[in-house]
Amino acid sequence: MKKNELLSRRAMIAGAAAAAGGALLKQVVSAEAQESPGAGDPSRAPGTGTTAVGARSAFENPARSPTGVLSGSSLTPLQSLTGTITPGDLVFERHHSGIPAIDPSRYKLVIHGMAARAMTFTLDDLRRLPSVSRVHFLECSGNGRAAYRAPAPGMTPQNVDGLTSNGEWTGVPLSVLLREVDARSTARWVLAEGGDSNKLSRSIPLEKAMDDAMIAYAFNGEPLRPANGYPARLFLPGYEGNTCVKWLRRLELVDQPNMSKDETSKYTDPLPNGTARQFSFLMDAKSIITSPAAIARVERGWMEISGIAWSGRGRIARVDVSTDGGRRWTMARLQEPVLSRAHTRFRHAWEWNGRATTIMSRAVDETGAIQPTRAAFRATRGPGTDYHFNFIRVWKIASDGAVTFEGDA
Repeated sequence: MKKNELLSRRAMIAGAAAAAGGALLKQVVSAEAQESPGAGDPSRAPGTGTTAVGARSAFENPARSPTGVLSGSSLTPLQSLTGTITPGDLVFERHHSGIPAIDPSRYKLVIHGMAARAMTFTLDDLRRLPSVSRVHFLECSGNGRAAYRAPAPGMTPQNVDGLTSNGEWTGVPLSVLLREVDARSTARWVLAEGGDSNKLSRSIPLEKAMDDAMIAYAFNGEPLRPANGYPARLFLPGYEGNTCVKWLRRLELVDQPNMSKDETSKYTDPLPNGTARQFSFLMDAKSIITSPAAIARVERGWMEISGIAWSGRGRIARVDVSTDGGRRWTMARLQEPVLSRAHTRFRHAWEWNGRATTIMSRAVDETGAIQPTRAAFRATRGPGTDYHFNFIRVWKIASDGAVTFEGDA
């Protein structure tokens, strides 16, 4: 066979192989395009049309977990969020007996007790009254319990602190309603009762009720979602979540705490000396790094450390970040706006040199309250404490870049 004929034959075989490979590649790309919207070149075909309700991209799938529980909680995926506002469908849940289905046309809020007149308000009545909208966090008082009692390397920010969310609450100031019923001067507390089958109830100081408390019926520009208290709930900025009674149906003005089951057998905090904290309403200064965090993997070089900080006492004044196990601290940048009793995003640029280390954040609020180490928290509150876990959260970075949760600094 001549040399030119040999080259032609080889070229023909190579061309056939390339054609076959190209056909196979087209089949693979076509299959991927069918399985994954947006794959390939989206500019070559019309996209989808409008819908009644917007959906997230098929490539984004943040989710609460666990799901399906009647008496328990589902957690907000803090590591999947940016900024400070929590989408309505990702707000954490905490239920004592499931989510009741309440017809808004039949909803009633009764206010009675130590008042000149008892009154009943429908949802329409509440919506006709002067309203306010404010951005605040909501946090379960048990947030961080698992990270304190049974820390595990694979815990994500969601597992550690997912019982907090932040957004815009809209409703009627409770003070407006209490003036309508003409609360007596001898009233000192308000008993709030929910409309679910558990009938959770809590006693609230009248001073707080007359300050910034509201009967909320909307969150982030839409009616409350059923799991978040629809059609109306009590909302107390900075107070532990259980006091912000969902599906609110009754407020009773009283002269002393009611000492109901939900503030005696629950929501009291055992201390090392044999006593217990009760009515510890305010949530403490707290922060958590949400990126980088478990179960991520980082690469050597520059990155941004980011997280959220909050306090029930007011604004966050400062967040310090340590990248060497707490030996040195650097002030992080606070992202505006820094609002009272709201999540505040902090950011810190850091160059990782590839050596194993631990990173952590420490919040300071405007009252001077400082987030304690886990050791200091344990010394003050003891191993059996059950609420308000605001100790410093620590993330370990291994030399291969793997990030895990560290139980202690």
